Amino acid sequence: MDFSYIQHSIPLFVEALKVTIILTSGGICLSLAVGLVGSVILYFRVPVLYWGVTLYVQIARNIPVLVFLFFLYFGLVQVGIRFEGETCAILGLGIMGGAYMTESFRAGLSAVDKNQYESARSLGLGPLQILRFVSFPQAFAIVVPALLANAHAILMETAICGFVAVPELMYVTRDEIGMYYKTYEAFSILTVCYLVLLLPLSLAAGHWERRLRNAQYSS
Repeated sequence: MDFSYIQHSIPLFVEALKVTIILTSGGICLSLAVGLVGSVILYFRVPVLYWGVTLYVQIARNIPVLVFLFFLYFGLVQVGIRFEGETCAILGLGIMGGAYMTESFRAGLSAVDKNQYESARSLGLGPLQILRFVSFPQAFAIVVPALLANAHAILMETAICGFVAVPELMYVTRDEIGMYYKTYEAFSILTVCYLVLLLPLSLAAGHWERRLRNAQYSS
C-alpha cells in the first residue's frame, strides 16, 4: 500500500466526491419532482396524461440509465440540442429515477384506507385538499423507505456518469489507475468515499423500516 500516493490523491478524490454529491442531489431532487407530478396524475387518472405517464414509467424502468445518458449526450446533438456532461447526468438520473419515484408515491397513495377519502369528502374537502391534508402525509410516511432506496440507487448510478465526461468518483478512479497503475490504492479510496455516501442512506432506510414495522405492530 503506497500511503504517499493516497495522501497525494485525497484532494483529487474529494473534488470528485463533491461532483458525485452534486449529481446525486440534482438527480434526487428532479426525480422527486417528477415522481410527485406523475403520481398525482396517476392518482386522479387525468385523461390523456394518465396514459402518457404510464407509458413513461414503463419505458424508463426498462431502459438502462447509461443508454439514456448516451441519448442525451450524443443523440440530441444530432438535432442541435447540446447539454454539458453534468447537466446531462442530472437530467438522466432524474428522469429515469422519476419513474421509480412515481411508482413509489403511487403505491403509497393506494395504501391509504379508502374510508379516509370518504370521511374527508363528507367533511367538504375537495380532491386537492384531500390529497394535501389526508392522503399525501400518510402516503409519504409509508413510502419513505422506498424513496430512500431509490435515492440509494440514484447515488450508485452516478458511477456511470463518467461515460459522458463527468469527473465523478469512478471517472477519477479509472483515470488515476490509467496514469499511475495504483489500482489497489485508488479503489481503496473509492470504497471509502462510497461508504461515506451510501452508508447513511442505508442506515436511514433501515431505521424507517423498523419504525413503520413497530407502528404497525403497535396499532
